[in-house]
Amino acid sequence: MRTGHRRAEVSPRVVRLKVSAFQTKKCKKSSAVCWRGSLISGLLVYVDPSSLVLARFFFSLVGASMFLVKPLRRGSLTSSASTLTNSRFTLPGALELGSASSRFGRSTPSAYLSSRSSSQAAAPPELPLEIGKSEILTLKEHESCCVESRINDNLVPASEQLAEDEADSGKEDNTESKAENSSEENNVISGLPATKPGEKPRIVVLGTGWAACRLMKDLNSNVCDIVCISPRNHMVFTPLLASTCVGTLEFRSVAEPIARIQNALSKSPNSYFFLGRCVSIDPQKHEVRCVAEENGSQKSESTTAFAVPYDKLVIASGAQALTYNISGVHENAIFLREVSDAQNIRKKLLLNLMLSDIPGTSEEEKRRLLHCVVVGGGPTGVEFSGELSDFIKRDVHQRYAHVQNYIHVTLIEAREILSSFDVGLRVYAIRHLTKAGVKLVKGVVKDVKPGYITLSDGSKVPYGLLVWSTGVGPSDFVRTLELPKSRDGRIGVDENLRVPGFEDVYAIGDCAGFVESVGKPVLPALAQVAERQGKYLARELNRIVKAGGGYASSTVTVEGPPFEYHHLGSMATVGRYKALVDLRQSKESKGVSWAGFLSWLVWRSAYLTRVISWRNRFYVAVNWATTFVFGRDISRI
Repeated sequence: MRTGHRRAEVSPRVVRLKVSAFQTKKCKKSSAVCWRGSLISGLLVYVDPSSLVLARFFFSLVGASMFLVKPLRRGSLTSSASTLTNSRFTLPGALELGSASSRFGRSTPSAYLSSRSSSQAAAPPELPLEIGKSEILTLKEHESCCVESRINDNLVPASEQLAEDEADSGKEDNTESKAENSSEENNVISGLPATKPGEKPRIVVLGTGWAACRLMKDLNSNVCDIVCISPRNHMVFTPLLASTCVGTLEFRSVAEPIARIQNALSKSPNSYFFLGRCVSIDPQKHEVRCVAEENGSQKSESTTAFAVPYDKLVIASGAQALTYNISGVHENAIFLREVSDAQNIRKKLLLNLMLSDIPGTSEEEKRRLLHCVVVGGGPTGVEFSGELSDFIKRDVHQRYAHVQNYIHVTLIEAREILSSFDVGLRVYAIRHLTKAGVKLVKGVVKDVKPGYITLSDGSKVPYGLLVWSTGVGPSDFVRTLELPKSRDGRIGVDENLRVPGFEDVYAIGDCAGFVESVGKPVLPALAQVAERQGKYLARELNRIVKAGGGYASSTVTVEGPPFEYHHLGSMATVGRYKALVDLRQSKESKGVSWAGFLSWLVWRSAYLTRVISWRNRFYVAVNWATTFVFGRDISRI
């Protein structure tokens, strides 16, 4: 047990002497000696601050008296005054002298001994003496008494001490460098031990998207342990993400905490959620290696990584936005896939509105700031354009009347907008968006620069806000994995969503696609596809675990039916209480499709029931009602 202590401080008017005694009976004698030494030293400095050298002599006596109480074990040498200054522990009664003048009018030098930072207590260069070589003297632990103290052995001239300091510091540097090298070699620390006989099998899930969350929701935590690894601790309800960009919904309404989806992650002793990103998979050792995440971004290389062994591994890491290798997209455009993306869009939009209203802003600059360009005519791009046009018509015209004539929306698409929808619905969407003030441009983006984009025909389009929504493709993580790949670069899976040739490894969601040997087309990267795959795989894994085949390299084989996907249709809103509903199972098949206000009611009802928790359903309903009555919130927070 470390001894408590206080320090005597010298101020311009009052010198306060603070002493303390050891709190254990074993050290009673030493405590008395230290108390007297502290008292004498403090009185010496109180009378004459220049008598600090004599005070040090009493400190040495105090330290030597410690030998009379218990045997001492010598520790590592520290040889510089700065080391002693920065130490975490000082002797009881240690002095801390300020730079202010004493009560007798004499100037008091800077602190010689201090436990504060070196910036607050650095030894001045004009001092004739420096603290000599110090030793850490530690009492052996007996019962609950352990005293750690630092004492001065001698006082030597500064010139002689400097050579010793350099020699000792060189030794310390070598020791520290060896320790650093050793830590780098062992920077991968096993976060969890492998499953032992008698324990429940461990299923490791990479990701918190639609597929991963539906999988974890349906997994039976009574027969298996679940470990989820993802850079975010929530699921994003992507169909309503565009509504959060303009204030129709609040951001928390579309974010579902993963602990609410699978309670075992927060309650079961052997189920965990790790905020991190998987960097590699070792199928031979049945483990994944990950790095921790901080503030949503990957840490530096010096960050300690961790490895998690698995019995069954499910890769559901999702996909990333396609940029088609167009320069400047990542630097200047904002994607719409995460809650943080929606927050950035909302902040940028409101900032441009306020900047354009500042006196002195030119007409050309106002038009550029308030020109919102959306690249990509899929459901996400069309829904965002519709929400943005509705926001302009209803809210901007009422609250930013000075610049209402400058704000415009342009939607750029290389082919046809909403190409997966019925032709009649596409025509309706084009007519409604044009009427709402959205300019539709058919073209290909060639280059993106700050403030403008260049199309393939050479024309330049200025912008103040650029939203990129051109579909998704395999992520960088998926590309680095040495696993079978589908035709479009995703992780290849068989008809049971297993990765061929890799035991106990599965892949679902946007990162997975059927291999060519299956003979099935690659499914589109849709939320309903990912959710169906998660539901199917959860049912299969529950059955495998109950049959005794849930452990790594288990010889128990359980064959199940292949995964079959049936498309339920598509929906999209185009703003201003209008939406599209297409219930065809494919582009070639026939089915029911309609558009208008009734479709908008169906769209809202369907997605309100698809929100996972009742808590978020209530949030969504309240936000919709609030927006309808009071309008959208335009606060820039």
